[in-house]
Amino acid sequence: MQNGAPVELFTLTNQSGMEAAVTNYGGILVSLKTPDRNGRLADVVLGFDSLDGYLQPEPYFGAIIGRYANRIGHGTFTLNGVSYTLARNNGGNALHGGIKGFDKVLWQAKDVSTDAAPSLELTYLSKDGEEGYPGNLSARVVYTLTDGNELKIDYTATTDKDTVVNLTNHSYFNLAGQGSGDVLGHEILLNADRFTPVDAGLIPTGELRSVKGTPFDFTKATPIGARIGQDDEQLKFGQGYDMNFVLNSGGGSLALAAQVYEPGSGRFMEVLTTEPGVQFYTGNHLDGKLHGKQGKVYGKHAGLCLETQHFPDSPNKPNFPSTVLKPGAVYRTTTIYKFSAK
Repeated sequence: MQNGAPVELFTLTNQSGMEAAVTNYGGILVSLKTPDRNGRLADVVLGFDSLDGYLQPEPYFGAIIGRYANRIGHGTFTLNGVSYTLARNNGGNALHGGIKGFDKVLWQAKDVSTDAAPSLELTYLSKDGEEGYPGNLSARVVYTLTDGNELKIDYTATTDKDTVVNLTNHSYFNLAGQGSGDVLGHEILLNADRFTPVDAGLIPTGELRSVKGTPFDFTKATPIGARIGQDDEQLKFGQGYDMNFVLNSGGGSLALAAQVYEPGSGRFMEVLTTEPGVQFYTGNHLDGKLHGKQGKVYGKHAGLCLETQHFPDSPNKPNFPSTVLKPGAVYRTTTIYKFSAK
């Protein structure tokens, strides 16, 4: 780091040769190498070859997002009658934890591997008042790579004061391999009959709307590009897909959120989560200015994100699942990205 603090990179490998590289800066998943239908490995997440890339302004490639993933309207919320003001770093709204969210801090790393699987534990203490949030929040994220070609991410957190918390991973996937063009030909299924429509600032209105008859119906596997250009207000607000989907599972227990298939390579990804929602984002703001790993240019739609989460702006939406964490309670969620080929 610029202050001289060392940054580490850890590599997890399994028996089939799958490989995940994670750094303690931002908890970033730097690379994820998975086999195609012919057994050839390719790195399927966008990112950079060196730390310097992540220190420049960049779109959260692979990072752990917190204290609150996604948006909070007007950068304010009220908890126990007290109003809290956050950085307005996305128009007039707060996004992904603020100016210096969990994606821009150094986590403490520890090898917690077992005989069953390699695991990396990352911990970070977010102090009371950091980025405007109340309470000293002790966050813990564990990455595990199983022999079933699953990248498992376990999140836990505790606090000494009532607060709000919503953690996720912001990896951009391209199952053809990072830098292999756009993801519009990827076929995606989302296990969600409803979504949370937004206003022009991408803040949910509070409605839970049926996907039926909309471009957001992915209840059957559909190419991402099939409807992305439709004349739809919600698509225009996001400049493509940038939407929270209400998972049919309701959250609480591990269940299927999404499936993604890339026909050219045969790579197939399943996303399972205990969270009630998932943000589906299609890299709409990538514009070819960023040069990623191996000098690859990342143009529009060069990757897709499936950010498992509680809903955006939940602290201001009483009808949404609560994101409040109280002293004595433990925030605990799990998400698994499972890979195969066909």
